[in-house]
Amino acid sequence: MTTPPIDQEELVTTPTVPVEEGARDHSFQVWVLRILSALVVPSVLVLFFFAFEFLQQRDLNKLVQVAVALVVGVGGVWALYWGMDRLVSALPDRAGAGVRPFAFAGPAIVLLGFYLVYPAVNTFILSFASDSGEEFVGLANYQRIFTESTYLVAIRNSIAWVVLVPFAAVLIGLAFATLADKLPRRSEVAAKSLIFLPLAISFVGASVVWTFIYRFRPEGFGEQIGILNAIVVGFGGDPVDWLAVPLWNNLFLMVILVWLQTGFAMVILSSAIKSVPEELLEASRIDGANEWQVFRRIVIPGIASTIVVVWTTILITTWKVFDIVYVMTGGREGTSVVAQQMVTEFFTFNNDGMGAALAVILFIAVVPILVINIRRFREQEATR
Repeated sequence: MTTPPIDQEELVTTPTVPVEEGARDHSFQVWVLRILSALVVPSVLVLFFFAFEFLQQRDLNKLVQVAVALVVGVGGVWALYWGMDRLVSALPDRAGAGVRPFAFAGPAIVLLGFYLVYPAVNTFILSFASDSGEEFVGLANYQRIFTESTYLVAIRNSIAWVVLVPFAAVLIGLAFATLADKLPRRSEVAAKSLIFLPLAISFVGASVVWTFIYRFRPEGFGEQIGILNAIVVGFGGDPVDWLAVPLWNNLFLMVILVWLQTGFAMVILSSAIKSVPEELLEASRIDGANEWQVFRRIVIPGIASTIVVVWTTILITTWKVFDIVYVMTGGREGTSVVAQQMVTEFFTFNNDGMGAALAVILFIAVVPILVINIRRFREQEATR
């Protein structure tokens, strides 16, 4: 059986599509499908929002409200994603592989962009507005923040918080993690559980607990029920209004956040300590190093990246804290911080422009810390 001859002229004259142009067209089509798939769910959820308006009727039966919310909300979203999955599966393999991540992760990114990026931009614009948010005042709000004592005190206190609280929480957490690692297994679990327990309490709940520790009653208003003042009076001293003592009152408030975050630092650092190779520790001991030298020269360098991550995480939390100050003192007696002052300006004084300006300053202060954290995380991933 012979192979038929190939017509060379036909090969030459047959039109062909350039590879680059075809690839470009295919890539453009895939990107269009990706964008559309990412916008499908947010668009349908908007329709769901309008469809749920009838559920707000006061005379509507509660069981009917719950049933409709479950059927339309949960069932509708499930059906929507199921339908999208079927459509993506019907695409060619290459196009489907490129569109599928956008079909499932894209809607979340779009919604996050709407609920995070838009408010951030709007807040930045509002920071140049007046109290009512209707008149443009330029940099007047920022000028007030860096010239008036009320806001300067808040900035000073916030800086003190972000310097002292993460340092104390990481240091105490590292000490607890190291000591707990030396305990028997059951004792270690019990000790870590007790130290970690405060983290399960909200900031407001913790503030209420510590209110009974710092509570002060002036003379003639009954017995001292605060634990600290009860101890002072028991030893014959005079009760102290702990939260009114200048400068020290800020330290007393910082203790609450340190108490809450120490458990978090301990758990993460304890896991990092356990990951240090035991052979390396034993080798250093055989070479004559004492326990302090082993800890300082072997353990600390081995968990340095984890310490940085824990420190930056607590640092971000400290920048944003307002609950403790808001509940304990309301920012009085020189205890205000930027986050608490922002909430006060927004919701107590109805000063939208100033509140937005404080929010922008808080955002600018947090962003570099996030960037450092992300870079450290990428460096760790690159070395694995």
